[in-house]
Amino acid sequence: MLRTWMAAAAFTLAAGCAHAQTQTEVVLQYPYPELFTETHKQIAAEFAKVHPEIKVTFRAPYESYEEGTQKVLREAVTNQVPDVTFQGLNRVRVLVDKNIPAELDGYIAAEKDFDKQGFHQAMYDIGTASGKVYALPFAISLPIVYVNVDLVKQVGGDPNNLPTSWDGLIDLAKKVKALGPDYNGITYAWDITGNWLWQAPVFARGGTMLNADETKVAFDGPEGQFAMKQIARLVTEGGMPNLDQPSMRAAFAAGKTGIHITSTSDLNKTTQMIGGKFTLKTHIFPDVVKPNGRLPAGGNVVLITAKDKAKRDAAWEVVKFWTGPKGAAIMAETTGYMPPNKVANDVYLKDFYEKNPNNYTAVSQLALLTKWYAFPGDNGLKITDVIKDHLNSIVTGTRAKEPDAVLADMTKDVQKLLPKSVGAAR
Repeated sequence: MLRTWMAAAAFTLAAGCAHAQTQTEVVLQYPYPELFTETHKQIAAEFAKVHPEIKVTFRAPYESYEEGTQKVLREAVTNQVPDVTFQGLNRVRVLVDKNIPAELDGYIAAEKDFDKQGFHQAMYDIGTASGKVYALPFAISLPIVYVNVDLVKQVGGDPNNLPTSWDGLIDLAKKVKALGPDYNGITYAWDITGNWLWQAPVFARGGTMLNADETKVAFDGPEGQFAMKQIARLVTEGGMPNLDQPSMRAAFAAGKTGIHITSTSDLNKTTQMIGGKFTLKTHIFPDVVKPNGRLPAGGNVVLITAKDKAKRDAAWEVVKFWTGPKGAAIMAETTGYMPPNKVANDVYLKDFYEKNPNNYTAVSQLALLTKWYAFPGDNGLKITDVIKDHLNSIVTGTRAKEPDAVLADMTKDVQKLLPKSVGAAR
């Protein structure tokens, strides 16, 4: 019996060692741990059930999209990039320009009935650069309005007929602010990564960041003038305080802010922080002028950066699962983001939006979706910092009463950083 037991134990140990040796490790890194850690943990657990031959290992998360991009750019020089990286939608271009991610067209073409798994052309378009697919979208967000229904009722507003214009929102904000010094009428997450909420009001009016061949600033026209004036009005009329994003979120969740404009990605976290203290209602982004009005898609995509073929093949299985029906559904249920996968929406989340109408607000704006713009050239990341600095001069109140002058200065500074010739827009 002892010999039999020892033989069985030796066989089990050998089998376990063989399994460990045949496993391919895929190292994965993602941004914003406060939003995505639980999401990736749950998806990884489900992935392990169907792909025991692949071991997914997580690196410490990036704190932001900017940090994630800068880290990958540095790591590429010393061949220390992770096998799979999640990056902001507007960062695909800079990584492709440095030849860092792998092309996915071959993998996509080799898949049978990929469309039946919820993958479609619009998903490929988001991660396309120079005519080739380098990334698949994982989590999509759009800007929405968060409303404290209790405060709206307190100042005589109608939660069932909320304003859809900047004028209406600012008027409502004034009434909330008038409740006392402890209240904020409105907050606007202007400092979101990549100038996202600067682009939103410009695109909503039908404007663009640059001209068609990307050689000249175009946000200095009527659309940009309108956008800058509204941001200034939030300070001068709506009484918007100078807070960073986490502080804005905390103030709103504490019941001290009437209106908060930010990404739908914040919905799950904000709802948890509110904890039933008041009724939250989400609302559409203001003043989207159709038919040319659009809203930039936020969120992140997943890219394969592994160089070894075996690693790349395993990484593709990871990418497929994370962006496929199951992974996308988990992402939607654990965050405020929308899944770009059709099957996730039509099958896994069939009843989810009926039970969670606040999550559906962003989905209702999907027809307005456009690309989150990435500035061209080696100064692309620097340009976003320049824009942020100029917006900061408005929000701090230093130049809140001169939005036109701020826009003019911002235009000059951005123009200086543009490459002299980059060809047609990609």
